[in-house]
Amino acid sequence: MKHTNKEVLLKGLKFLAGALPLAFIGPSVLYNAFNNQGHPWYIPVLIVGILATIGSIFLMFKGIMTIMKALFD
Repeated sequence: MKHTNKEVLLKGLKFLAGALPLAFIGPSVLYNAFNNQGHPWYIPVLIVGILATIGSIFLMFKGIMTIMKALFD
């Protein structure tokens, strides 16, 4: 099934909308983890922060690539 450019563009915008909260949450969690290095929950919080930041970067990349596909394909 062939998707229209409008559908592909909306899909890309959904990826970017999903990346937006992660772009704020990830660095905030990382900052809190590094400020509490002596706490027993340091490693799990650090892992969650790293995963949220990586997820944000991935969703941004995927969203921008999808939008470019909709505009130039």
